[in-house]
Amino acid sequence: MHTKKIAVDFDGTLCENKFPSIGRPNWKVINELLAEQQAGSKIILWTCRAGEDLKNALEWCKNHNIEFDAVNENMPDIIEAFAVNSRKIYADEYWDDRAVVKRFNAEDMSDYGCQVDC
Repeated sequence: MHTKKIAVDFDGTLCENKFPSIGRPNWKVINELLAEQQAGSKIILWTCRAGEDLKNALEWCKNHNIEFDAVNENMPDIIEAFAVNSRKIYADEYWDDRAVVKRFNAEDMSDYGCQVDC
């Protein structure tokens, strides 16, 4: 059985973008994320924050009842499947304030010599 994985950004998504400070909570996103987690989705924090800034973000999330299954890394099943923890985070959905969503299917990629799995 496949478990849905959601990679969510912090600044500008879970909270108002005030980096390096932390802005006001984005309750619409937080509530939707918590509902997804309650429904069984796995949640990955996918952020550029590191060091003390990351620690502060994680504490902020904990204070808003957000707990992650992974932080800036892949879920264990993905690491096992590919035998490496790639820098590219695998998820079914990516939630980000700067997102542009465009899906390509196998037919779109056929001009480039790609197989279905590329």
